[in-house]
This record gives sequence, C-alpha cells and structure tokens, in this order.
Amino acid sequence: MSDFFTQGWHVYIAAVTVVGLLACLVLLFVASRRTVVLGPDGREDPTTGHVWDEDLRELNNPLPRWWVILFVLTVIFAGAYLTLFPGLGSRSGTLGWTSAGEYRKEQQAEQQSVAPIYAAFDAKSPEQLIDDPSARALGERLFLSNCAQCHGSDGRGSKGFPNLTDGDWLWGGAHERIVETITAGRQGMMPPMAAAVGGPEEIRQVAHYVLSLSGSAHNNIAAQLGRDRFGACAACHGAKGDGNPMLGAPRLNDKVWLHGWGEAAITRMVTEGKHNVMPAFGQRLTPSQIRVLAAYVEGLSGRKAAALQAAAPGTP
Repeated sequence: MSDFFTQGWHVYIAAVTVVGLLACLVLLFVASRRTVVLGPDGREDPTTGHVWDEDLRELNNPLPRWWVILFVLTVIFAGAYLTLFPGLGSRSGTLGWTSAGEYRKEQQAEQQSVAPIYAAFDAKSPEQLIDDPSARALGERLFLSNCAQCHGSDGRGSKGFPNLTDGDWLWGGAHERIVETITAGRQGMMPPMAAAVGGPEEIRQVAHYVLSLSGSAHNNIAAQLGRDRFGACAACHGAKGDGNPMLGAPRLNDKVWLHGWGEAAITRMVTEGKHNVMPAFGQRLTPSQIRVLAAYVEGLSGRKAAALQAAAPGTP
C-alpha cells in the first residue's frame, strides 16, 4: 500500500486532470468545425453525406452558440477552481484551503461556544467533579460521543477494549494518568515472544504458568516447566505477573483478560504479539472537557465514589 503514497501519484493525478481539460477544449474545437459537403448537383448538401438504412441522413449543423459558450465557461471555471483550491495532486491552491483546516476552524468555534460551560468546573478537584451531578452529566455526554464506540455505553468494554468499570487500569488509574491517556492516546505493544520463549511446547508451558498466576485451571506440570521461561515476559509483566502501568503491561495474576482467556489465547499472544491503539483526543477536546471526562471515567469504577462516601461525616 505504501506505493500509493509516493509523490509520483500526485504528479499522475495532476497530469490526468490537466490533460482532461485540454481534451475537452480539443473536443469542442473539433466538434464546432462544420465541413461543407457538396451534392451531385454541385450545390451545398445540408447533411454530412452519411446515409443509414438507405434514407436516414445526418444534418450538418454547427453546435448551438449557447452550448459552446456554456462549455467554454465550464472549462474556464474548472481551471480557476484548480488554481484556487486543491485538485492538482499535492498542490494546495492559492487560497490555501483544505477540508482539514475547515474542520479545525469549525471545531475551534464549537469549543469556544462551550468553553463557558466547562469553565465553571476548572477550579474543582477530581473528587468534587465525580460528586457533582452536573459534571457527571456533562462527562456522560462526552463519553457517549467519544468513548462509547469502543468501551460501550456502560463503559464495560468488550474483547480488545478495556473495561472501565472494574478499576483495573492498564496505564494507571490516577486522575492525572487518565487525563494523559485521553489527551495523548496510548500505543499498547506486545511483541511476539516465540523466539525468546522457545518452540510450541515451551510456549504451551508458559501459557499454563500464566494461567496458574491467576488461579485459573491449568496443567501443574506444564506450569512448573514454564516458570523459568516466563523470565522473558517478566521484564514487562513483573516476576509475579503484577503488570506495569508505566508500560501499559497488563496484570497476569487476575482473571481480567483483555484479548481472550485460556491456553489458546495466551499461546496466540505469545506467538503473534499484539498492537492496540487508544486514539488521542487532545486535538478534539479542550483541557476542561478532558478533565470532566476523566473524572466521569474515574467514577465509573466506583472507587472514588466509595472513598467519598467513607469520608462523609457520620460514616461508620
């Protein structure tokens, strides 16, 4: 596919466009010429001289002047458009207009219009935002518009998309880390580890050792044999499978499996690796919106809600 993104394709598109416009002018010139045909009696024949089915003749009439003028104006308009706007390959046009730039302008206008609404929450702490019904309502709308497509409307996710309600955070559950994730996105990379672990049997043994970390059903003998080979994985996941939020390496000693559970899923992960992408929203949402959204996401796990309740006066 990389062949379709070379500079040569821009030149090709520009050439095809220009040749197409020139061909229109040539066609107009050829079609507008009227050839005089003389009949047997030496007088001008009003037809082209072509005869079909013995008596059907084509009249030799010139193109209507209004049609010729309209055709020429169309070609001139096309040339002016290609001068002002994009259309000739990578050329941006003299006006510098782009659809991406237009989108950014509309986005900025929208952000400015809602800025006063979110400004009221800038001075509040994450805990206060979680406890504020208005902030939660705004956060829910932002979540449904930007996050629900992957994580689900209830935040419980699905295979390959993290569950945001269980408090198990790949990149850390602190408010600042959630803000960082929403703003800059995340690149989750699990490299293929088959070469480091060994052959199919060794990979199977490591898979059973990983299953044993969470107390899942496993083969004890295979798990013991895979324990030493797990050292190739411990650099990211930790010696006990506790994971590493700084790397986005998931915990392996619980039963929350993002990409599938069981020997087959673990074997496939070790053999093929995995690349997951969380898109960045820093250009789409304002910092105030991201704070409100982060607080809403943080509140989905119920951890801060429980903390607020425990801190309330009179709470036993």
